[in-house]
Amino acid sequence: MIASYWIVFAILLVAVGLFVWGRWRHDLVAVAALLTGVVTGVVPATEAFKGFSDDVVVLVAAALVVSAAISRSGIVDALVQRVAPLLTTTRLQVLVLAGLAASLSGFIKNIAALAILIPTAIQLARRSGGSPSTLLMPLAFASLLGGLVTLVAGSPNIIVSRVRAEETGQPFAMFDFTPVGVIVAVAGVVYLAVAYRLLPPTAGPRRRTPPSTSPAIRRKSRLPPIVGWPARRSPTSSPPPKAR
Repeated sequence: MIASYWIVFAILLVAVGLFVWGRWRHDLVAVAALLTGVVTGVVPATEAFKGFSDDVVVLVAAALVVSAAISRSGIVDALVQRVAPLLTTTRLQVLVLAGLAASLSGFIKNIAALAILIPTAIQLARRSGGSPSTLLMPLAFASLLGGLVTLVAGSPNIIVSRVRAEETGQPFAMFDFTPVGVIVAVAGVVYLAVAYRLLPPTAGPRRRTPPSTSPAIRRKSRLPPIVGWPARRSPTSSPPPKAR
């Protein structure tokens, strides 16, 4: 029994190390850790893949499919490009982007909502001469607030619904979280539009930021590269420096 504990600890330690390293895909590392547990005997073969049939896994997978579909459609990106010229102040930019992030996160995974809106936030910051961090941090907070609105908005909601179903026989419905979640999300977005000034200023003027999402976000969300769009520059503005 003691040996089994050490084997499990070693498998988890190696898996966490590979997660931190980031060289291999996280899903492959997780499956490899599971198979290692089966081979070493610490995980019964009959229980190894039982979790794949769980309702929570199916719902999360379905939410990822919806997220990818919305991202591939380009609807949100096209909408933001039309509205972007009207967002002339930082407060208005924070309010609109945070509202969009919270709304999207209510129906798709928050990482997908961020992957769609981060390039837009960076471009808006460049055009207005502001710091990208002024928009990115409220964007992250708003995506978390949107996860409170519906059942599929966040994995914790689905897990809590599953536990409630096991205990009472009645899971939460799709919009049972909405009455409280919407109030919290709206209050949070309004607060972000006012309190963004509390964010620490960045040192120095504009440093060049990549126009698309980072590789870490792309790997996690597995979204196509359609979310990046080039910045619009005025005739008098100088072009951004080329990457070496």
